Amino acid sequence: MHRLSLRALPDLDPQIRRPAYDSRMTAAGIVHLGVGAFHRAHQAVYLDDILADDPQWAIVGASLRRADMRDALAAQDNLFTVAIRSGDETKLRVVGSLKTIYVAPEDPEALLTAMCDPAVRIVSMTVTEKGYCHDPATGDLDPAHPDVAADLVRPRAPISTPGLLAEALRRRREAKIVPFTVMPCDNLPENGPTVHRIVAQYAALIDGGLARFVENDVAFAGTMVDRIVPATSEADIAEISAKLGVEDAWPVMTEPFTQWVIEDRFPTGRPDFAAVGAEMVGDVEPFERMKLRMLNGSHSTLAYLGYLAGYETVAQTMAAPDFARLIMGLMTEEVMPTLDVPGADLGAYRDALVRRFNNPALKHRTWQIAMDGSQKLPQRLLGTVRDRLGAGAPIDRLALGVAAWMRYVTAVDEKGAAIDVRDPMADRLKAIGEVAGRDPEKLAAAYLGVEEIFGRDLAASDDFVRPVVAALAALLDRGAAATVSQYGRGGH
Repeated sequence: MHRLSLRALPDLDPQIRRPAYDSRMTAAGIVHLGVGAFHRAHQAVYLDDILADDPQWAIVGASLRRADMRDALAAQDNLFTVAIRSGDETKLRVVGSLKTIYVAPEDPEALLTAMCDPAVRIVSMTVTEKGYCHDPATGDLDPAHPDVAADLVRPRAPISTPGLLAEALRRRREAKIVPFTVMPCDNLPENGPTVHRIVAQYAALIDGGLARFVENDVAFAGTMVDRIVPATSEADIAEISAKLGVEDAWPVMTEPFTQWVIEDRFPTGRPDFAAVGAEMVGDVEPFERMKLRMLNGSHSTLAYLGYLAGYETVAQTMAAPDFARLIMGLMTEEVMPTLDVPGADLGAYRDALVRRFNNPALKHRTWQIAMDGSQKLPQRLLGTVRDRLGAGAPIDRLALGVAAWMRYVTAVDEKGAAIDVRDPMADRLKAIGEVAGRDPEKLAAAYLGVEEIFGRDLAASDDFVRPVVAALAALLDRGAAATVSQYGRGGH
């Protein structure tokens, strides 16, 4: 079978959407750090729609770890397929908005050169929560992070996201090139101000003048991004290649729903995002909070409990009535009262999320969502917990989500088999579980002592500790399915 390529495009089935422009004639206006599945199914699609009318906004991608994505796409002219799945239907489109991909560890200089191109006016990123090298509990830079520590020794050849941004901005300042706008597209609370603070704190460790430049002269545009994008499997690759009639080494699977809310802070220019469906706002924080707490908080709760109960995917988990009741109650009774989003119908958003979670064509693995929980928990669940505690309101379902994470990171499932916990703190969390054993009070106290996740306040709050211990005791004693049945019916 031939490979997907520019030459192959004219021979594709006419029903397969393809770029409405010649990708060889576009110019790079955006550098994107972290070219993973989500970026290719989300931001790259919006830019693909823009390039037909405005060809100056193609994307230079960067992988910050591995070369596999670069190698897969370079062989097919950086084209890739987005497969949109709903029910029994799969719609395909070929996207051409990626011009090239650099692999930062192989050639950081090439990436920095691209970031310093005057034509590049935006540097965006999807590097996951852990990619910002910060303390999730405080939102501040972690100067002891191994990548940051390495960058402080060699700041001109950085490997971390804060280091790359600061060095590129330093070079542009020195060359008298206006700074690019930084546009984070990850699930961080107040991601614009948070990343602004992280980069400025990093810059202050390098040079005070650079720190002031970052603080005063560089724009950071916060965003809220929403689209469910499972990891691509070998079966997906075979299926999509067969439908295309040519081989695509790395397509991406996603759902019909997509949303992008962007703060309009681009002093040196931007594409017409609104023309392709993005929402341009003055303050993205309310939308971001809604998504983090309702979608991501529910997703994490489903992931830990569903995995422990033996469900492989979110749709399988939601098909169990007790889990569906639990998540509906979590959103309606505990999350929605903490939100105030101008113009948003929270009930309609909740109902849409439930429909999306139930999409059987989207095989989003509970194990995948459970990754990096130590970085995700503070913004997905603990912010809601703090607001509920401050209002004197109950947190039983939220506490169950936290307890399920604790049970999961012991790294032993309900049948005694090992759980492959993927988390920056995995070894530490597993060791805590081994020392504390199956005593729910000891186990909860030990995990609540991890200040990088929980801070100091929650461990001292009896109104938080008590329901977490009760939920953890139930999980250890009866298992996830029976516990969810109890909580889903309100009988805990």
